[in-house]
Amino acid sequence: MDLVLCHTTADFDALGAAVGLCVLRPGSRIVLTGGCHPTVRDFLALHRDEYPLIERRSVNPQQIRSITIVDASQRDRLGKAAEWLDLPHLNEIAIFDHHLQADLDIPATFTQIEAVGASTTLIVEKLKNQAENSDTPFRLLPSEATVMALGIHVDTGSLTFEGATARDAIALAWLMEQGASLGVIAEYVEPGLSPQLQDLLREALNNLRSETLHGYSVAWVLLSTEAYVPGLSSLASRLLDLTETDALLLGNVYKFGENENNRNIAPESPVSNRLTIIGRSRIEGTNLSELFKPFGGGGHARAASLATRDVDPLLTLNQLADELKSQIPHPPTARELMSSPVRSIRPETSVGEAHRILLRYGHSGLSVVDAGDRLAGIISRRDIDIALHHGFSHAPVKGYMSPQLKTIAPDTLLPEIESLMVTYDIGRLPVLENGQLVGIVTRTDVLRELHQQKARDRGSNAELSYCVMPESVEQLLRSRISAELWQLLSIAANIAQNRGWQLYIVGGAVRDLLLATDNTLALTDIDLVVDGKCGSDDSGAGVELASSLQKLYPDSRLDVHGQFQTAALLWHKDSAFGSLWVDIATARTEFYPYPAANPEVEASSIRQDLYRRDFTINALAVRLGAPRSGELLDFFCGLLDLESKQIRVLHANSFIEDPTRIYRAVRFAVRLGFEIEPQTEGYIRNALASGIYYRIQGENGRAPALETRLKSELKYILQAPYWKVALQMLGDLQALRCIHPSLELDRELWRQLRLLDRCLQGRKKEEGRRKKEEGSSATDSVTDVTDVRKKEEGRRKKEEGRDNSLSPIPHSPFPIPHSPFPIINIPDWQMRLEVLIAYLAPEYRGKVAANLQLPADSIKRLEVLEAGKNQLAENLPKCELPSQLVLLLRNYELPVLIAIALQSPRSARRQIWEYLTRWANVEPPLNGNDLKALGYKPGPGFKRMLDDLLAAKLDGDFGDRAAAISFLAQRYPQT
Repeated sequence: MDLVLCHTTADFDALGAAVGLCVLRPGSRIVLTGGCHPTVRDFLALHRDEYPLIERRSVNPQQIRSITIVDASQRDRLGKAAEWLDLPHLNEIAIFDHHLQADLDIPATFTQIEAVGASTTLIVEKLKNQAENSDTPFRLLPSEATVMALGIHVDTGSLTFEGATARDAIALAWLMEQGASLGVIAEYVEPGLSPQLQDLLREALNNLRSETLHGYSVAWVLLSTEAYVPGLSSLASRLLDLTETDALLLGNVYKFGENENNRNIAPESPVSNRLTIIGRSRIEGTNLSELFKPFGGGGHARAASLATRDVDPLLTLNQLADELKSQIPHPPTARELMSSPVRSIRPETSVGEAHRILLRYGHSGLSVVDAGDRLAGIISRRDIDIALHHGFSHAPVKGYMSPQLKTIAPDTLLPEIESLMVTYDIGRLPVLENGQLVGIVTRTDVLRELHQQKARDRGSNAELSYCVMPESVEQLLRSRISAELWQLLSIAANIAQNRGWQLYIVGGAVRDLLLATDNTLALTDIDLVVDGKCGSDDSGAGVELASSLQKLYPDSRLDVHGQFQTAALLWHKDSAFGSLWVDIATARTEFYPYPAANPEVEASSIRQDLYRRDFTINALAVRLGAPRSGELLDFFCGLLDLESKQIRVLHANSFIEDPTRIYRAVRFAVRLGFEIEPQTEGYIRNALASGIYYRIQGENGRAPALETRLKSELKYILQAPYWKVALQMLGDLQALRCIHPSLELDRELWRQLRLLDRCLQGRKKEEGRRKKEEGSSATDSVTDVTDVRKKEEGRRKKEEGRDNSLSPIPHSPFPIPHSPFPIINIPDWQMRLEVLIAYLAPEYRGKVAANLQLPADSIKRLEVLEAGKNQLAENLPKCELPSQLVLLLRNYELPVLIAIALQSPRSARRQIWEYLTRWANVEPPLNGNDLKALGYKPGPGFKRMLDDLLAAKLDGDFGDRAAAISFLAQRYPQT
């Protein structure tokens, strides 16, 4: 374990430097050795989960490998954690500090103590240097850049303190380029006030009036001064922070005489009052600029001012306060924010079992309910870690849970929820309705909603958004799909809303909508997810909604499948929808019992449903129906990845759990023209290098993800027009090892695939020629083999009586009728897959084909391939005449011959190719009916006679039908 220690009462500089070090040294954990500054405490109350913090008491000293200390160089500033410095097994003790005057009393193996304004600057310089010299794209997370920028701002007084340097300014500029949020910085940086403003601040605090509406506090105050006071905007910001008010109107009235600016006016000229009002608001939906416009004021929606004269100051201020209150929207309630259903356990559940449940579902805490399903307490991951650390895995959780709970009701407003979390440092709040646990609101839920509010208001505060989000995509969706499809979605949303559900369109349809450049988007496959919000009783919500829709659209076909009642509505060549598949499912979460297994799914929330998906660009959802219809749900910054054109996985173990996601990553990257994000590529390579898939296959007997699911992904890739690029990318990643550990895309295998492609292209040209001759247009080469066969037989019969249509064939001294390429009743993608499998050692081919659940004839071909190749290698050199070659090769299936040709030397390949393109479909000049007409009796001898006729024709022993009859009379005289 590598630790980064902050000094006691940690400030933003210590925290920022520690976070930066964790970026430099992935896997490191931060320890706050003894509390933190109040503003840091408030900051971490909302943002703790974004940084790798660990409790000091959760650290096992024997597992510490190295210690790095930031913003301190003396033992007494580390509290009890200073004891760790004496551990004999430490590999390194490093110090990064900017206090030159401090006496170093720590036995450090590395120190960097330099005269800069903040310790964070030293770390930022290292990160900047790493980014400039890295071969791969480097970018900080906005949360990382923001806390480091806060460290420099606070310790340098926003570059105004005497100790601030140019290095600090350069570091800050780079952090801004990396996405540091100026809005968050402004929220926690404390600018200074002049003595006059400090006096006014005290007066304002004493006279402030406030009112709470919809959970938001609005305050206003009127200050009277002798003259204009500069810096009122700073006073307003400080007053807003100190009172924790959501909106503030700060008025200042002062006397203004006309003779102050004009000496020609008599001294007795009237003196008028001037009123200045500074407005600040943190409430989404309010617009101070519009509020102040009638008085000639203006600014931004959240920060504006006005200056007017000859008005009643108090009346004007009160009037503006009332109008501001009328602007306040109804904030979200707990019911809209909460996650449901809630994962709960009994008080008797062991700590070890609770830990396994947390691992399975990825939660940070669990609700504990008694036998009557009443809430008894909550146990957090932190509580469980400490219990496990002390060896109490078998103890019941009731001894470690928190029984004194703060709870909320479904109609509790967001501001109250946020206040509870910050005041009591609570990471999750249970939602109770009639004494029953119906949901839970987590710190993440609150942060997400606050972030989305800021994103929706990005016009005035764009820097506040960590991810760019459109306010609504409803108009975009409505404008790009057909009116009939929009009506279908609207009806579905209304049905769901009437049942108390929320409906979302998710996944690929949302991705393609946001990527589309045309005004019309042709959707043929739509995924809808129903979030019941009401527990397990709604696990069949998807089927119920689909059934209701099917009654309104009787031309659709309803398919119900899956353990959790997933349903699909299908239209085929419909006049309104064309061919459309609408999949409707209840929101669910999933768990993989072991790598490459089939997932186990359970009903859950929309967030968990999106988290189980493969990549960020596919984890997008659009809300259908009220409230906030058309809102884009982007929990994982998928929109940014769409803009950056990159494929990014949701979590590090994604490819361990499901190796088919490797193939999906490649498929999406090539199809969309995206790049696989470097860290995601690293996860792919690590998963493949681990050998976990085949180790699990050996332990469990099978790995379902490597069977039909892998075959499906291979089919998608190998039948696509971009299959070559995708296969090369899979080869570069060494991902063909998912098929078999020994399979790699080397030059020889690539040569065989290219030769096959030439063969398949030749087949397609020949089929196109046939259809053109028959007056038909080209369709799919494998869709209607029976029809093609019938037409081919008819063409052959027509050619039997046309001796004048003979044309010369190379390597034959006599004219032979043109022989079209033989029909192969196997799709191209399967031919390519069989070539990949055939490249394996013979003993693996049949097993791999069976594991992928290929058709029985495919498995058989691969099993006999080696024997056939050896037989032809022995017999092909003996074939001197065309008839010998035909009689030898016609005993082999055409796919087998092609596979053998791909693996054979050029001479054998040329013979097989000549057979396929010239002689495979040559017919004897006479058929069975002709033999009967000539007086021969049907029987086993007919086959021998026809073979002799064919051989003679191939070898040029006769040139027309009469000669064939003469040949037959001589060879088989009738008695």
